[in-house]
Amino acid sequence: MFDRFTGSDAGFAAVVGRTPRLSKVVDADAHEGPVYLPNDDALFVTSRPRPGQPSRIIRIDLDGTAAIASDRVSSVTTDATMPNGMTIDHEGFLVVCEQGDMTHDACISRIDPLSGSRTVVANRWRGRRFNSPNDVAVAPDGAIWFTDPAYGHLQGFRPEPELGDFVYRWDPSSGLVDVVADGFDKPNGIALSPDGTTLYVTDSGADRGQGDGTIVVDRPHHVLAFDVVGGRRLAARRLLAVTSPGTPDGLKVDAEGRVYVSSASGVLVFDPYGSLLGEIAIPGTVNFTFGGRDGNVLFVTNDTAVWAAELATTGPLPTLRGASR
Repeated sequence: MFDRFTGSDAGFAAVVGRTPRLSKVVDADAHEGPVYLPNDDALFVTSRPRPGQPSRIIRIDLDGTAAIASDRVSSVTTDATMPNGMTIDHEGFLVVCEQGDMTHDACISRIDPLSGSRTVVANRWRGRRFNSPNDVAVAPDGAIWFTDPAYGHLQGFRPEPELGDFVYRWDPSSGLVDVVADGFDKPNGIALSPDGTTLYVTDSGADRGQGDGTIVVDRPHHVLAFDVVGGRRLAARRLLAVTSPGTPDGLKVDAEGRVYVSSASGVLVFDPYGSLLGEIAIPGTVNFTFGGRDGNVLFVTNDTAVWAAELATTGPLPTLRGASR
């Protein structure tokens, strides 16, 4: 499996170490939003929507990184409508991007991973409906940052947009939602640096959302970086990296601030200044998250399976406040 780890820079050695390992955990309809719960050694993902079968939240009970049987994959019973990107908040709840449909609002919700009970956090900006929230990150202060591209309309399950393709921040103190960035074609993946001072956003506008793999090369397929000012506003917008092949989707940052971005061929790893360090080759990669008991496993979804890359680096695991879930 060493040929699955290709370095472009000497700095890649600090990511993979001497003995990186890549293994398939389970064949599953694992599309988006992977979230690892350390107390349960469980992975939560959302499935790929198919005609007549909306996406759902799936729980995968792991056994470390060992291959597991399909009977350890189950659906979480919830009222979420077309869930997509997810993360975990400081109380251990799933924070879910619900894309909605023609009759249900798109929203950001909080879902108990055990019971499936659901609370809507936000579904409007100044009275106007969100498009189809795609990905989400929770800041150290509990604020929720999320992207809202109009892919739902392009794919035919959401009405005409009432808003632009924006990035938002939900404030935990006031409960208000603010637009914090515009000028995107299709804002997609979102991640914060470990200290919360830098926000990264992928723009996948080159993918028109038709599901046929067509890429419009003069539209965005890149990662942008912003300074987070006062925990609330963004400044110093800059290009971090242009990705190829395909368009970027999933986005994560490790404990050292390196940036992981999905591409059609796998997971690209950049340093915080945008230099490509290397790639973990998993064709069709959609999204990923750090997990494992030591935080050094990158769990990767590619629509048909979950893969586990055991690395030398770690990701920032969630800090749960209060009772363990």
